[in-house]
Amino acid sequence: MHILIGSDHAGFDLKHQLKDHLRALGHEVTDKGTHVKDSVDYPDYAHAVATGVQGAPGELGILICGSGNGVNISANRHKGVRAALAWNPEVARLAREHNNANVLSLPARFITTEAAMDIVDAFLAGKFEGGRHQRRVEKIEPASA
Repeated sequence: MHILIGSDHAGFDLKHQLKDHLRALGHEVTDKGTHVKDSVDYPDYAHAVATGVQGAPGELGILICGSGNGVNISANRHKGVRAALAWNPEVARLAREHNNANVLSLPARFITTEAAMDIVDAFLAGKFEGGRHQRRVEKIEPASA
């Protein structure tokens, strides 16, 4: 699977640990930045990942910032992107199964590396269930969008 990943400075270290984890599982990973530990603006990296996911159906993304909220809000501004903030594996799995999430947002300052790996693994293992959830996902995008 190809995964786009991005973070701000708060998620920099966790991003690199997750890249190693994902590659060890056999995934192809594209790092959309940041590539420095200096303070940066999280929307720049959230938009880079979201644009990549938006332009390639089936692509998945992972975003990381301090709380996970900033990157999540930014990514969700893109049509067709369904970013979900998850802090445990069950929330991540349900985001895929029920909401057809294609971007996972993580709060680097509130989870351990081990927890992040478990969350990512659950997100990637989840499969959209369709059915009653399909109708709900279709209502996410406004008709005028």
